[in-house]
Amino acid sequence: MKSIWLFLASFLCLCVIVSQTLPGVADAANREGQFSLSPVIGGITFDGKQHLDTSPFYGIRGGYNFTDHFGVEALFDYARTEFTRGDGDVDFYRYGAEMLYNFMPESKFVPYVAAGYAGVKFDGPSEVVPSKERGAFDYGAGLKYFLNDNIALRGDVRHLVYYQGETRQAVEYSLGLYIPFGGTKPAAKPVEQSSEKSTGPQVTEPAPEAVQQQPEAPLEEIPATEPQPGKYKYCISLHIDFDIDKAEIRPQYKPEVAKVGDFMKKYETTTAVIEGDTDNVGTYEHNMELSKRRAESVVNYLVDHFGIDRSRLTAKGYGSSRPIADNATDEGKQKNRRIDAIIDCAFDVKKIAPPDMLCMTLKMEFDPGKAEIKPQYDEQIAQVGEYMKQYPATTAIIEGHTDNIGGYEYNMKLSRLRAESVINYLVEKFGIERSRFTAKGYGYTHRVAYNNTPEGRKKNRRINAIIDCTVKK
Repeated sequence: MKSIWLFLASFLCLCVIVSQTLPGVADAANREGQFSLSPVIGGITFDGKQHLDTSPFYGIRGGYNFTDHFGVEALFDYARTEFTRGDGDVDFYRYGAEMLYNFMPESKFVPYVAAGYAGVKFDGPSEVVPSKERGAFDYGAGLKYFLNDNIALRGDVRHLVYYQGETRQAVEYSLGLYIPFGGTKPAAKPVEQSSEKSTGPQVTEPAPEAVQQQPEAPLEEIPATEPQPGKYKYCISLHIDFDIDKAEIRPQYKPEVAKVGDFMKKYETTTAVIEGDTDNVGTYEHNMELSKRRAESVVNYLVDHFGIDRSRLTAKGYGSSRPIADNATDEGKQKNRRIDAIIDCAFDVKKIAPPDMLCMTLKMEFDPGKAEIKPQYDEQIAQVGEYMKQYPATTAIIEGHTDNIGGYEYNMKLSRLRAESVINYLVEKFGIERSRFTAKGYGYTHRVAYNNTPEGRKKNRRINAIIDCTVKK
């Protein structure tokens, strides 16, 4: 009996040593359509009426899973035992099949129950035991522990019941390896909140295979207000009313256009996109054409009256596709009939009068799955903090964006956490009221580049600050 336990302990130690050299659990699970091979070793104890010694046994199992839960195993066991009432060795054989039901098949711990039918044979001296095959029922339980996707440890206990002149019983207990192959891998699971301790907010980092593999849709037009690293978007709304269905700038609105002309003339490295929008009166096609003509009218005025090189200006018409107010009212329609100038500035705008809206990208990198701000990016965030301290009436939307590594929910949550981290920093370090901030997470929904290259993914991982400069100037 001692030799059995020593043998099982040695086998268990060997399995533990092997497990340390194997990669961690990935998609380890009990899967539908999976075949398996299981070498096992253990002990068998016979009831006292049989007068057979408890002995080690060796076995092999071959299995197939019909579903994640239900499977079948063919089995063969051999043990060499001794008759306890005199001399004589007895060879014990068991061969048959069992049905298995697996609980928690998606887990690395998979408990199961089993029941089956087998033939048993005792082969030894005729005066000790009759050499005859007989049927045996068995039932029991077991546990599989997946070391990785390719191997698991297993432990089993079976109660055998058979007839040999009268009802006889035996108990098998074993340890072994479960070696699966084939089967259908499960779909990727939603990423859950990580329990890892950290000094900052975080979400669980997805496995590399979680990267979206589907072909990406074509990039949508990037808004002119989307800032580029190292540049500012200095946005001015021109309060211009046009005659119905006309694009000519009336004399009383020329000072509005001058706000852009004077600025671009002073700062000769700037470029600008002039955007035209309309209300919803008229057809879609007509409003697209009308808004483009009105934007071009502003561009022409800047070229003719301020000497701005045409190459520095771009006209775009959006028709009624981007309302900022309800077109059901006259007031709403008037707000939607607008001209915006988005000026691209490659210099520090903190030294000049604030525009209507200022957009900037903070050049920051986060650790995978985390939202903690690294010390080297303090200067980046300070651009926002110092500007908002200088102009106390400003408010800001902090936008978080990610690449497409991981699922939709994962990236929406991660981008929001990162935006909130920036806000927390601005509140704590610069004393800015939290009520002046709004955090938004867009995940990978607002791409500025394709995600199929490292460079593209890096561009998409960004924090934007959209500052509403509602100050008296």
